[in-house]
Amino acid sequence: MTNHRPIGMKLLFSIPLLTLVLLGNTLFAQDGKALFQSNCASCHNPFKVITGPALQGVTQRVPDKQLLHDWIHNNQKVLASGNPYFTSLFNQFSKTPMNVFPNLTDKDIDAILTYVETAKPPTSTPGDGTPNPQTPESDNTLLYGILTLILAVIMLILLQVNSSLKKLADDKDGIPAAEPIPFWRNKVYITFIVLILFVLGGFWVVEGAIGLGRQQGYQPVQPIFYSHKVHAGINQISCLYCHSNAMDSKHATVPPLNVCMNCHAAINDYSHGPKLYREDGTEVDGTAEIQKLYSYTGYDPKTSRYDPANAKPVEWIKIHNLPDHVFFSHAQHTKAGKVQCQTCHGPIQEMNEVKQFAPLSMGWCINCHRTTKVNFPDSAGNNGNKFYNIYERFHKDLKTGKMDSVTVENIGGTECQKCHY
Repeated sequence: MTNHRPIGMKLLFSIPLLTLVLLGNTLFAQDGKALFQSNCASCHNPFKVITGPALQGVTQRVPDKQLLHDWIHNNQKVLASGNPYFTSLFNQFSKTPMNVFPNLTDKDIDAILTYVETAKPPTSTPGDGTPNPQTPESDNTLLYGILTLILAVIMLILLQVNSSLKKLADDKDGIPAAEPIPFWRNKVYITFIVLILFVLGGFWVVEGAIGLGRQQGYQPVQPIFYSHKVHAGINQISCLYCHSNAMDSKHATVPPLNVCMNCHAAINDYSHGPKLYREDGTEVDGTAEIQKLYSYTGYDPKTSRYDPANAKPVEWIKIHNLPDHVFFSHAQHTKAGKVQCQTCHGPIQEMNEVKQFAPLSMGWCINCHRTTKVNFPDSAGNNGNKFYNIYERFHKDLKTGKMDSVTVENIGGTECQKCHY
């Protein structure tokens, strides 16, 4: 009888491969959403206008797939060609240029477009007085884990059947049975188990090391509930009214309480806006939060007087933290780089409780530097930031058509010493 042990060994090593393939398919299916979140979500939403237009339905508005790819790769080139649709869109959004994404492949763009066109809207409308629950992400990890366990059990059963059949065949042919090797002494099993533990252990160690100091999604409960959705969103208060140093200083800074009191000395209750909810769905009393502000400033709304003896600082919890060895200038990005608040902070005008939107990892920053254009003077040396006139080589390349734009990476934005002391 044919020895089936090689078949059993093939099954033994094909189980992990099958599992990796299945998990790989799941990850590929989620690539569109992941790519959208990392490249597009700071300016776009599938269902509504934020910094840029709502994206759902874009494949119907622009049926030319190649034109859509060209727009995402380099929108300035498409605008220069005089396309009427994109020219109208550019003018509609105050001629604010969209970031270019030469790093995205056509396959990446197709995955993003598939996600945008198939995304489902939230179950409730913001501002209708009900909590806006987050749509849970589909996670099939448990399912695939159970499937892997079932396949492993089947594999062990088949190996045992194979061993029994071989023993019966040997007995029939008069071949003396070999002494069975215990499981814990079988070198194949031991090697297989060690490899699995090594791969899993290495994966968890690397994931843990990469995640050290990361706090994407960090959303602490602050001493006073402050809703950016009410202030920056509904009431359209400019970010610079509160964060006055954002354009000129290394730090945007937390606004002092006297900035809050410029309005809330007169506005002492919250009765006309939408209901406020924390992330966990609990309702917030807006009037009570204004009273907290008064207690911190020592302000008596009845007499309209301040009592400095009763004033105390608010112990705000810092959300966006960078390692001590990283240099970051807020002004360099907002004033010189013309970076919008939403690029790093996400749709801040829609947040009740602020959270860290971006990962703020080195890879995330470098990727932005590689794709973001600087405000470089044109090929004739006109317009743009005159500081960049010192880069003569790039001016020559622009004039000869060797380059169509200059990115932060081109001017040294990915050099170590630019961000690390």
